[in-house]
Amino acid sequence: MVPLLSATNLQRSYGTLPVLRDINLTIATGEIVSIVGASGAGKSTLLHILGTLDRPDAGQVRLAGQDVFTLNDKQLARFRNEKIGFVFQFNNLLPEFTALENVCLPGFIAGKPEREVRQRAKMLLETLGLPDRTDHFPSQMSGGEQQRTAVARALINPAAISTRTTQKNYTNCFSDFATNLAKPSLS
Repeated sequence: MVPLLSATNLQRSYGTLPVLRDINLTIATGEIVSIVGASGAGKSTLLHILGTLDRPDAGQVRLAGQDVFTLNDKQLARFRNEKIGFVFQFNNLLPEFTALENVCLPGFIAGKPEREVRQRAKMLLETLGLPDRTDHFPSQMSGGEQQRTAVARALINPAAISTRTTQKNYTNCFSDFATNLAKPSLS
């Protein structure tokens, strides 16, 4: 069986500072993995590479069987939009859009039908305890509400993997939600 994600001999340096040295990792479909370590150990660098936001200096990453760094930038952006969900430590919600609109954006970019995207976004926001916040802008939401909106945005396109660099107090909420979420597929 092909692993969902495999990383082989990943290396990444910033100038003369080596951050990742020969990292090897295999993750099976359905497996939930946490990456922990001291500040500055390379956790975010690793997640950025696994999520295709950054390229390694050496090594290979395969997601769902695809050697992702053989793709050109445009192909990689499409792959990322369709296959990977992100929740960033700082939620990166767009301030001029409502919670519902922020959640819908990756679905619209992927070319999914608007009605289905909005329906799934509402379901995700409701599941995360935000049914009354769909029309609120980020400035009108608490930090926790913003983070849960970002989680919903990461899950709008049923992704092969979801990466996140979140604060510890959101990890249990996300893990429980991801484990129990039934992901109806969008056309």
